[in-house]
Amino acid sequence: MLGIFSGAVVSPPEELVAAGSRTPSPKTTGEALVKRFVGKNPSAVCIQVGDDVQLAYSHHKENPLRPRSFGAKDEIFCLFQGSLDNLGSLKQQYGLAKNANEVLLVIEAYKTLRDRAPYPANHVVAHLSGDFAFVVFDKSTSTLFVASDQAGKVPLYWGITADGCVAFADDVELLKGACGKSLASFPQGCYYSTALGGLRSFENPKNKITAIPAKEEEIWGATFKVNDSSKTNHT
Repeated sequence: MLGIFSGAVVSPPEELVAAGSRTPSPKTTGEALVKRFVGKNPSAVCIQVGDDVQLAYSHHKENPLRPRSFGAKDEIFCLFQGSLDNLGSLKQQYGLAKNANEVLLVIEAYKTLRDRAPYPANHVVAHLSGDFAFVVFDKSTSTLFVASDQAGKVPLYWGITADGCVAFADDVELLKGACGKSLASFPQGCYYSTALGGLRSFENPKNKITAIPAKEEEIWGATFKVNDSSKTNHT
């Protein structure tokens, strides 16, 4: 799966900008990245949301236990990969139909977070049990919300393209040529929200997240770590 967001939606994380400036390497634009995804994945589906967002996914070579899916409802778009162990109980909690899938569940959970503030975001994501990574874009508020499970069982990576877009994908090889060293693994047990102050740990919401510069030979420029000893004022 692939999500590309222009600077009008999300400001490139400073840590990834710094990683790319330390060890500059060739990049491509977000548009070229989409074309590369389509060329690499047969039967790929691409969605353009306004002028600033492109989403794409394919079932090509997906893990049957962690399938990829896409859905949209009320101007909320969601790319999801993986499966939720507690989908049944969550559907009851959110009042969804029995045939609702993970994508619809995540959209409903996001709507609850958006519309019933100050409902803590870490509670919403921490209630999801299973192997997952998802990217949600709310067109009505131009908000991006991304999360990865506690164990990082579904890989997710993010980086900055040549034209300053922030890209998310489950395929690191796809992003390597587009983002250069402005590339990192999205930290497990964390979420990123443009409406809620950037990157946060939902497992340890009071702990700060720091970016450690990677060694020269590594494919990415930084590694994000949840600091066990330092605390933030966020809950």
